[in-house]
Amino acid sequence: MSAKLRNIGPKSAAWLRQVGLRTPEDLVAAGSVGAFVKVKRAGFKPSLNLLYSLEGALQDCHWQELPEARRIELVAAYDAIIADKPLKKPPPASGPVYDRTAERIDDDDAGDAAPFALDDDTV
Repeated sequence: MSAKLRNIGPKSAAWLRQVGLRTPEDLVAAGSVGAFVKVKRAGFKPSLNLLYSLEGALQDCHWQELPEARRIELVAAYDAIIADKPLKKPPPASGPVYDRTAERIDDDDAGDAAPFALDDDTV
């Protein structure tokens, strides 16, 4: 977010920018729940405080001033979106690691043989 919004600190602003929400108008268009879903779907791990902060930014109030009933509505709206289209789990950081060694084959008669072969005792 280029403009300073209430309740939106540097980390939250960075997350919002990274999901394409760069202006207050972008946030208004997405809505607090939509913006929160975008951040979650991008793989970030915000707490519900971000959801409340986004709503507070839209309402121009401190997030702790949001009535409990509104907080419940926000969480229910988020849960409905996730139930309809669940979050994907991110892929693992890397695949399995295998220890493989190669051994040079120096067989002059095997002209079209592969130049390297795996040891039989490797995994």
